[in-house]
Amino acid sequence: MAHYTDGYWWNDGLRLHYRDYAGGADGRPPVLCLPGLTRNARDFEGLAERLAPDWRVIAVEFRGRGESAYSKNPTSYTPLIYVLDVQALIRELGLTGFVAIGTSLGGLVTMLMAEGERERIRGVVLNDVGPELNPAGIERIRAYVGRSANWPTWLHAARALSETQRPAYPDYGIEDWLRMAKKLYRLSSGGRIVLDYDTRIAEPMKTAGDQPVADLWPALAALRETPALVLRGELSDVLAPATFARMGQQLQQAETVTIPRVGHAPTLDEPEAAAAIDRLLTRVLAARS
Repeated sequence: MAHYTDGYWWNDGLRLHYRDYAGGADGRPPVLCLPGLTRNARDFEGLAERLAPDWRVIAVEFRGRGESAYSKNPTSYTPLIYVLDVQALIRELGLTGFVAIGTSLGGLVTMLMAEGERERIRGVVLNDVGPELNPAGIERIRAYVGRSANWPTWLHAARALSETQRPAYPDYGIEDWLRMAKKLYRLSSGGRIVLDYDTRIAEPMKTAGDQPVADLWPALAALRETPALVLRGELSDVLAPATFARMGQQLQQAETVTIPRVGHAPTLDEPEAAAAIDRLLTRVLAARS
């Protein structure tokens, strides 16, 4: 198992957390991982185990998730604020270059950062997210995000998770659901299994439209000449095929890969996703040399 250290940084009065997997001693840029809406640094355990120590992997937890502090102001749970938090981390660590891997919300944050961090972004992975989001998928997410729940055992939590997420992972068995539950939930001090995020992250979504920000196509254009990988789950209800195809056309150095038998969002542990990420990192190294 790859070793990591817990790192912390401050922004907007909040103490925020990341996992830091050491690696990349030859000077290659670190891999900066940005998770989905309700997710945390544990989402990237498999990726980090595979890449470290050849690559340094920094797995971020947005405010209100995991070990990052919860905000007193729930209106701060928006992509533009997450961008400011991540940019504060980039400055804190003195990163002169990095490869960004963004899943869902993390991909939106990556696109929003693209203009300001264009010179630092050496490569990018956008995982099942694009400048346009399918309204049906957003409504599905709205229906469950922020609903408080708890369970007596991990098995109960895994079974509940399978009931809501099975359409996205139709081939999962109970061991897969247990593994996912332990990434998404935590054991409370009272001995119950609970959500590992502030349920108030849902509040801005209650008043937002289907698009979390205005027009992200110009933001994506800032990555036009950057080595890129766009992943889409074959069963995704968030990233539409037409948007996926247009992204591949707009990004001049993009590879587009569909992950079979998976919805929103691929875990990045799928063989097709892992191989595609390896190809992107090879391109990043080639561009550096």
